[in-house]
Formats: sequence, structure tokens, C-alpha cells
Amino acid sequence: MEPVIPDQSPDWNNLKVIHRNTLQPRSHFYVYPDTQSALSRDVSRSSAQLLSGKDQIWLFNLSASPFQGPIDFHEKAFTIFMEDPSWTTIKVPGMWQLQGHGKGPQYTNINYPFPVDPPRVPLDDNETGRYITTFHLKNDDRNYQIRLRFEGVDSAFTVWVNHHKVGYSQGSRNPSEFDITDFVRFGGEDNTLSVEVYQRCDGSYIEDQDQWWLSGIFRDVVLHKFPRTRIEDFHVQTFLDDKFRDATLKVHVKLKSSSLTEVKLVLYDADNHVIAKSKKSGLESVEFEVSIENPRKWTAETPYLYNLVLSIPSCAVGDRVGFRQVSLIDGVFCVNGQPIKLRGVNRHEHHPDSGRAVPYEFLRRDLLLMKQHNINAIRTSHYINDPRLYELADELGLWILDESDLECHGLFVVGGRGEEFASDNPEWEEAYVDRARQMVMRDFNRPSIIIWSLGNESGYGRNHAAMYKFIKSVDTTRPIHYEGDWQARSADIFSRMYHSIQDVDREAKERSWDKPLVLCEYIHAMGNGPGAIKEYIDLFYRYPRLMGGFVWEWANHGLRTKTKDGREYYAYGGDFGDDPNDYNFVLDGLCFSDHTPTPGLIEYKKAIEPVQTIGLESGNKVRIVNRYDFISLDHLECLWSVSDAAIHEKGKIKLPQGIKPHEEALLELPIQSMARPDAYLNLQFRLATTTNWAPARHIVASGQIQLQPAPNLSALQLASGSTHPPVAHTLVSNVLNVQGERITWEFDFAIGAITSWKLHGINILTEPLFIDIYRSLTDNDRGCDFGRNWMNRRLHQTKYHVLGSFWEKKDDAVEVVTKGRIAPPAMNWALEVSTTYRFTARYVTIQTRAKPTGHLLPRAWGRFGLVTAIAGFRQARWYGRGPGESYRDKKLSQAVGLWELGSNDLITDYEFPQENGNRTDVRWVQFWGHQLGQSDSSSSSGQLTRLLRASYGDLPDASFSALPYTAKDLDESKHPFELHDKRRKDTVIRLDWAHHGLGTGSCGPETLPEYTLDALKEYEFFIMLD
Repeated sequence: MEPVIPDQSPDWNNLKVIHRNTLQPRSHFYVYPDTQSALSRDVSRSSAQLLSGKDQIWLFNLSASPFQGPIDFHEKAFTIFMEDPSWTTIKVPGMWQLQGHGKGPQYTNINYPFPVDPPRVPLDDNETGRYITTFHLKNDDRNYQIRLRFEGVDSAFTVWVNHHKVGYSQGSRNPSEFDITDFVRFGGEDNTLSVEVYQRCDGSYIEDQDQWWLSGIFRDVVLHKFPRTRIEDFHVQTFLDDKFRDATLKVHVKLKSSSLTEVKLVLYDADNHVIAKSKKSGLESVEFEVSIENPRKWTAETPYLYNLVLSIPSCAVGDRVGFRQVSLIDGVFCVNGQPIKLRGVNRHEHHPDSGRAVPYEFLRRDLLLMKQHNINAIRTSHYINDPRLYELADELGLWILDESDLECHGLFVVGGRGEEFASDNPEWEEAYVDRARQMVMRDFNRPSIIIWSLGNESGYGRNHAAMYKFIKSVDTTRPIHYEGDWQARSADIFSRMYHSIQDVDREAKERSWDKPLVLCEYIHAMGNGPGAIKEYIDLFYRYPRLMGGFVWEWANHGLRTKTKDGREYYAYGGDFGDDPNDYNFVLDGLCFSDHTPTPGLIEYKKAIEPVQTIGLESGNKVRIVNRYDFISLDHLECLWSVSDAAIHEKGKIKLPQGIKPHEEALLELPIQSMARPDAYLNLQFRLATTTNWAPARHIVASGQIQLQPAPNLSALQLASGSTHPPVAHTLVSNVLNVQGERITWEFDFAIGAITSWKLHGINILTEPLFIDIYRSLTDNDRGCDFGRNWMNRRLHQTKYHVLGSFWEKKDDAVEVVTKGRIAPPAMNWALEVSTTYRFTARYVTIQTRAKPTGHLLPRAWGRFGLVTAIAGFRQARWYGRGPGESYRDKKLSQAVGLWELGSNDLITDYEFPQENGNRTDVRWVQFWGHQLGQSDSSSSSGQLTRLLRASYGDLPDASFSALPYTAKDLDESKHPFELHDKRRKDTVIRLDWAHHGLGTGSCGPETLPEYTLDALKEYEFFIMLD
């Protein structure tokens, strides 16, 4: 009979096989030869051998399926493949698609990239990576059990050692450990390790997380050498007494021994002074309960760690211990008896070059950046992360919601009841419980983990209940989270995604509740946004029921690549020819793809700052509130200043000692110059000393209070007045020429606009000055009804159509009055505008009245203001919010002050082009350029001259932008390199009286009503240009 492929259901397509010959999951630790080595936590002194990294050579071959290619590779020696050109070296850890192999990366948010037939995946379309390497063991290693541990392999794999099949495992982000003692050779002989990795397996159905589909051995591979008599595992728990003062340290130690074995426990403080000792003997296990008087407590604000060493005659193991206790007290989420607020982010594992294979230093930089931006919590969305992340979180101080590697929302878009495929299907129970088991058993000892999570977006079914039951059988000290269980039947916490402010407020003030509420995903940070963060934060602190939330998400997942002509950019779904794909939805983070901050991260830092400035009282007293949960403000210093367009006073004051968490305090400042118009009091709260996450003088919070209102435009006009009127005459029948002292204007009646602004006879305008109501779409516009409404109502196609104009001399000025309609083609609606231009010898004022009319009006305008383009622009100077971009619902991080930036620095180059670069709450802005006649290559500020100034007076929300692109350019470009090709030589200047807010409508609430530029209202605005 001819062979049949497959002759039986492969392990990777068999729901009944999750692992073959793997050891029981255990906590993450290394074995050391003695106590001092264990205390050092230096892995190089452990009984372990790294088989990954730059010093380990791995060879690789890729086939289209497991039934093609060198299927017998594991029977051959490593040296054979060294000479085979079909085998190449590959980085481990790494993803093969990012090293030039296979079809390339594919991004989907929900859809599976293969036919949906659970639990089966296609036999013929399942890329298979075959890896081979060698290692050596010493003669002394004969006395050890040799364990081969894979920290992460996507998605499933089979292992051979020296041509012997060792086992199989799946669960991409979970570790797998094998006993290979019977298969290895000692005394320096070559040992051959062969690994066959399958791109897909039945487990792929429950690994449908919103990220790139990538494959390979992407975390470390380690040989662990355990003595024959050994500590197999240990679990650490800390309990505090009713006063949350004294503690009990409980340690369960699992042994492998043929006789009674004595286990010694020593607890050291952070300086390695002995705090407690104990010893017990056992055969299979021992239990320690050690009383500790008033230990220093671990929190995200006080991450004090003790060192624990457990030893037996043959070896020692060590770990760090944080004394903390998680509890629900009257339904309020508490740590160490104190309510806490989670100021968190969702974090995927991502690196722009290596995908989920994240280098340690890159990971560490992520966490340092979080701490420096006031973030105190991470949700490991949606799988357990590299174990080193948790160790860093213990050390730096970050709360962790640890989430199991489970998501299957693609099963809910193919018809039928999604839960019946897997979540509520008893055949999948062990697959689900295994995900919970792997998480809890590996991460049990981490003090930073305060919540377990059953996964994400998988509906709710019996298998979630089974996961909950298993976790509770192992650990009752942490609550369990799962957002998909809206009734919290198998969760200790209610959880919501993208809830509106109104919905959060409603649930927070329910009269009867016994479980807290967390926003596991909120303020979707896609592109230019998020808007309206503060409104959520205020609710968190208003209501005890609210635990806080986790922004979606930490960073964009763009993958660094190049165009055909070598220009670098960050790719998203579809850029690698992947289909289906979810386009740029992978770019939705607070950081760019290189993990540098976006303006959204700067805004989030401000919203969640631990010291909030409330307001001014009794003349020179400022009320502040301590938003920390455990510590006072004694570690901070406060700097203050009073400024308008210049700093007039400044100093440093000593903060009152012992301001308790959540308490308010008054700061008395020696302010003398409070009467200046539009003056502000500025406060900075800085670290007084260096910490392990930031240097001394790092700013953790800031405050700004307006002391006096800004002068209105009438006052500015009086100050800018002239003793003689301008000279006006018509050049041709439809063009009016107005000559001032320094400026000559031309107004074209045929189009109803200023067309020329001449300085020393040279026109700086390259486009007429029109009123405009459209902004290029942001991701948040596209994702909600506003963007769709704008496109349907053709807001992007609007044009100013003049209805009539006249001019007259009036007193010391020339007035032009024009009426017109801003309207799109094919629609009946319009914005009727009546505009008065008043030209004096030194400036022109523009006053406009706008009234919507007609049928099918848009819901909102994108902006309402003036647009033109000017030549020679090189620098902007303004008094308003800065220096970064700001919008009416994303502006609090940008203080009002005098700012100056070059033209390129006014651009925010989002990885998907969109509206950007706005500066709001602007009193005035000056546009500077080269002196007329000077070379463009001149760059010294001394060689610049003022081209144009716009003054808004005391108008709130006035803004400007200066970009080398039109709105059309931004809308039509899908990548930065496409936008850069459209870069103009002149600069598009926008002077907005009002600008629509951003919101978070890409996946969440649209722009709030108070930030919406309502298209049904009438508007009247005023500006002065000189």
C-alpha cells in the first residue's frame, strides 16, 4: 500500500495532545551550587547553560509544510548541514519571517489567516522551520538531571536530542521543559539538538491576539542541570496581620529525594543582612512559616525586595521576596490594606526589527520609560511575557496584571455562537486550563503580580470557569480578572473595555456592589490622540469602586523595513502582501514603533501625575493633592515661577513634610508679580535624589495656574494703532491694493480673499488666505462616526465660493466686506460666512460670522479658521501651549508659555500620515523666515525676519499649525515616505479660531460633546494679522 500523509493525526493538529514528555510546569528559577552563588543572582554562576544568543550557532531550513523538505533532518549530524546551501544560520531567539524566511509577517486583529475549522489547521499550508545546533556537557554533568527548557516557541514544536525523539509541546508564550538526561553525551562529545517548529497548530485558535503572526524560537533556550537530589520547585507567599504590619512568610518547597533531606531557609534584607533563618526536613516537600516583624512592604512606589535562599546539601536556589498582600476590602481593591489606583498600559512584546524576540535592554528601556511617565501598572496583553519583565517590575516597582496566553475572538465573526467552538466546548477544557496552569506555576513568586487574568476576548464559557477553579486551587491570594465574563461569574473583578465616561460614571456609583471595576482597555492610543484622558482619571479618584485602567496600548507594532529605493519606514498590515490584514490598526500605541514617546504618552504622563495642582487660594497659596497610594511627597522638591512671555519670578520652596497619600496640602509662595496680564504661576515637582528609574531633578508632575486674564484684541489694536490711514486703490476691476507702513495687501474680489501680502515689495503668500473647515482625518476620526460623516457629507471637498464683496474707507482704515458660502459639490448644505477685513496702516483685522444652512449638514466641522501658504518660513514663535502639539482635548501636558521651534520641529511624523502639529490656547504666533533676498541656506536666527504675526487676544482654544503639506496630501498618503514625496517648498499655515477635539474613536468613544466643533451652531470670531 502506498504511504498516506498523514498516517495519523499530527500532534499539532490533535486537540488531545498539548504536550508530550514535558516536565511539570514550575516557577522560574536557576539552580546554584551553594548559598553565596544563589544570593548573587548571577546566572553565570548557576548550573545552567545558555543555548541561544550570539555565541550559539543554529542552522535553519524552512518548508511549506511539515510533510515537505528534509523531514528526516533529525536523523543526521549537524556537520552535514554546514555544507548544505539550503540551510542557513538563524538568530535564536528570533522570528523567521523577520530574518528573510517564509511568506513574511502577517497582521490581523481578529481574523485568522487560515480557514477556520477548529481544531484543525491546514496540513498543506503550515510553514515548518527546522532548527539544528550542538552543545557539549562535561563529565561532571553526569551527576545531574539535564533539563532542556524553551521559554517560548511559536506556535508548536517537536524536539530531538542525538536523533532521539524527546517530546512535543505547544503554547507559544509558555515555557516547555524536557528531561533529556537519557539522551545526552558527556565528556565534551557533540550533542545534536534538532527542533521542528510549526507555524500553526490547534492551539493557534486560542492565540488570536491582536498582533503580527510570527513564528520561531523567540525566547531563550537553556540547559538546566539539577542534582539528583534537588529542589524541584518552590512557592512563596506573604501574609500580613490585621494591622498590615507584621508578616508571615510561607514557603512551600517541592523536593526530589530518595531519603529525608534537610532544607535550610535564609531570608536576607536588600543589603544581605540575615533577617530570618529556618530549617526543616522532608522527603517530597517541606512547608515553612516564618514570622517577620514589621518588614518593609513591597509596593509599586516602595519596591523593597528581600533575598530568599533555599538550600539542601547538593544545591541552592534563590529569589527575591516582596512583602505585600492583595485583598478586596468592602469591595475596594487594596494592597497592604490601602486602596490603589492602576495608572496602567497594555503591553505587547514588540521590537521593530525582531518582533516578539525582545532584547533585554530594549525591554528594560520600556519599563524605565513607563516609570518616567508615571505609569505604575502593566497588563501583559494577552499572554505571559518574558520572565525577565516581572523581575524588572519587582525591582523598579510596577503592578502587574498577568494574563494567560489565550484569545480567540476570530471565532466570533464566522457565524454561529462563538463560544461553542472552544470556550464553551468541553473538548477544549484541558487546552484552556493548561494556559492558566503554565502562567500561575511559572509566575507564582513574583510580588509585582497582583492579579491573574484568564485571557482576552474569548467570550465566556465553561472552560473559563475551569481555569478559575484551577487557579483558586493553587493561589487564593490574588484576585482573578477576565473582561469577557461581564457578570464576573468566574472573576473577582468587573472589567470593561472602551467604556464611555458616562458608562464608567454610572457603574462606579451603583449603590450595591461587592466587586471593584477596572478598565482593562481604554483611551485607545492610535495615531493623533488620545483625547479626553483627564476625564477618566478624575473618575478613578472620585469613586472608590474604580481601580483605574490600562491604556490600549503601550507601543505601535510597526516593523522596520525599506522601500524599493531604500527608504526606511515602519510597516503595518498589508505592507508585506499579507491578506487578510487589518491595515494600520497595529499602530495604536503611546510610543512609536521604535518605542520613543508619542505626544499621547506625554499627555498620559500629565493626566496621571502623582501630584495634582488644584488651584490658588488666599492670594498666594496653592492647593495640591498627593495622588500617590503609599508615600508622602518628601522625596520631591518644588520649583515655582511666574511668567507671561517672560519669567518674572522664580524660586524653590520646601514642601510640607509628611503629606499623606490622597491628602491635600497648601503651599505658600512669595509671589510679587500677580497683576501682570495673562501671567501664569508654574510649578514643577522633581525628584530630589536619584532613583533606580530616573535621575535627580526628573520632573514627575507640573502645575500651571492662570493668575490674570489675557488682554482682548481691542487692547491689542489700541497698542498697535497708527496716526495715519493706509492708502487704497484698485489695480484692476477686481483687485484692491492697500498700502500700509510696512505691508502692502491685495484683495481679490473675484474670489473673496487676500491674495498678496507684500513685505518690501515681495509677496510672501503662495496661496490666498481663505476660511477653512476641514482637517485631514486622524485615526480617531476614521474609526468613528465623525470621520465617516465628514466623508459622506463631503467635508473634505468644501470650497469657499464668494457671493459678493464691497469696500469703503472708514476713519483710519479700509474695510472690505465679503459674503460667501463654504460648500461641497453634490450637497445642499453650506456654511454661510460674512467676513469683514479692516486694513489699517499696521495690521488687518478679520471678523467673520458663520451660519450653517441647508440639508444634511455634517455633525461637526474639523476646524474653523484661516488657511494660506507662505514662502521662506523657517521658525515659529508663539505664546500659548507648547512646545509639543496640542488639541482642545489633548493639551494639558503642554504649558502656556513663550515657545520657539524650527519648521521641521512643528511636524509630528505619525507612522500613518494624518492631521498633526497643532498648537492650541495660542494668544499670538509669529512666523519667521529669511530676510528677503537672503539665501535659503542661511539658518542663523539673527538672519530671520518676521513674516507674519497672528493675534487672537483672549480667545480660548485658538490654535495654529505650520506644515509643508495640505490636508489633501495627508489624507492621500498612507506612509511617511509617500507624504515626504509631497513635501512643499512653501508652508501651509493654519490659523484656527476653533478646532474639533480628537477623542478615541479609533476603538472607543468619539470626541466628547464639550470638545466637538458643533456644525449646527453659529459662530463669530476675530483675529488680527500684522
